[in-house]
Amino acid sequence: MAIIKSVRGFTPKIGKDCFLADNAVIVGDTTMGDGCSIWFGAILRGDVNTITIGNHVNIQDGAVLHTLYQKSVVEIGDYVSVGHNVTIHGAKICDYALIGMGATVLDGAVVGEGAIVAANALVLSNTKIPAGTIWAGVPAKQVKEVSPEQAKEINQKIAHNYAMYASWYK
Repeated sequence: MAIIKSVRGFTPKIGKDCFLADNAVIVGDTTMGDGCSIWFGAILRGDVNTITIGNHVNIQDGAVLHTLYQKSVVEIGDYVSVGHNVTIHGAKICDYALIGMGATVLDGAVVGEGAIVAANALVLSNTKIPAGTIWAGVPAKQVKEVSPEQAKEINQKIAHNYAMYASWYK
């Protein structure tokens, strides 16, 4: 069973039909919507500030979400895919965005709707990634634009696949 821990008077709120892997950790001021999946070894550490996750979000194996005390929060929209071993620290990820494996997104960054952050990219603090763009590299820079339809198709497919994978564990 996942580790769900209250801290500083905050208890995580978990939506309906969510899959939480046995060793996922959800702490403190963390709220997630319906149909989410939090995979093996993922840590959502809402101990120092708020983490808010929309509906149908998948946080894949080894990902870490955290914030700065009294300075930043994590906000994740609907149908977002957060890849394996991603770190999101105090950033906003808009609907249908995809954060590739091993990427890091730092405080104050905003990843626009349908945007893609490539595997192992480093999105520096306060970077604003426009909707429908692909960013890659260290530090991350825009490398391509995708149509809203392409981005939504790619990102929805991954989100729907993860809903299917989660159903295998129920």
